[in-house]
Amino acid sequence: MLDPSIYRIAPGTEVDWSKHDPRAKTGFVGGKTEGKAALPALTKRLAELQRRLWAESQQSLLVVLQAMDTGGKDGTIRHVLRGVNPQGVHVRGFREPSEWELGHDYLWRVHNHTPEDGAITIFNRSHYEDVLVVRVHELVEEQVWSKRYRHIREFERLLADEGTTIVKIYLDISREEQAERLQARLDDPEKNWKFKKGDLEDRGRWDDYREAYKDAIEETSTEYAPWYVVPADRKWYRNLVVSHLLIRALEAMDPQFPEPEEGLDEVVIS
Repeated sequence: MLDPSIYRIAPGTEVDWSKHDPRAKTGFVGGKTEGKAALPALTKRLAELQRRLWAESQQSLLVVLQAMDTGGKDGTIRHVLRGVNPQGVHVRGFREPSEWELGHDYLWRVHNHTPEDGAITIFNRSHYEDVLVVRVHELVEEQVWSKRYRHIREFERLLADEGTTIVKIYLDISREEQAERLQARLDDPEKNWKFKKGDLEDRGRWDDYREAYKDAIEETSTEYAPWYVVPADRKWYRNLVVSHLLIRALEAMDPQFPEPEEGLDEVVIS
């Protein structure tokens, strides 16, 4: 039985990348064929829970997806959430901030996109870019970005206190797998648009990014907003783990359909 909690980073735990295997498929007996065959049942269960959450409209779910370039964030969203009602699911990506956004505190543009009651929101990249990219590329000084771990913990505590369940997922790919995926973008004319020369610059900073992710995860994995480091070299296994994570989170939230109006049994449609 695949238990996604094995990938949870407990508060106060040190992240040792040597102990995380991006090609792991722990808890699943079988390979790609069996893994893909198992996904539809999980998709159906996720859709059922999402309908309850939307109908209840009393709580919400925020899913934070982070990864290195080519880590599979888009593919994860596409495969895991394909069966849910799009009315109650929002996907938001946070790219380089505009001048207007830079005129505010760095969390200003993020808070406005957190999920409303009844909704699931997926952050495809997130507020964590402000302790990752800005650190690696030295866009701000250490005394600035180092304070942001505390800001983020308190921001997420606010969301949790107000009824938002938070699941944060780092899709862990190997450097070798990244090389293959980047090459695939170059080899396929229909994927050329996804390749940027700047991707190679970031690839050259692999170790710096890994260190930044290590610190960010260690500093901000909390009981109310835990991080999960999910093996992501095998896309099919990644999809299974993320599906299980979201289902487990929603089952713990236990959303319920509202009670119907009284007297409906007496209504006759003519």
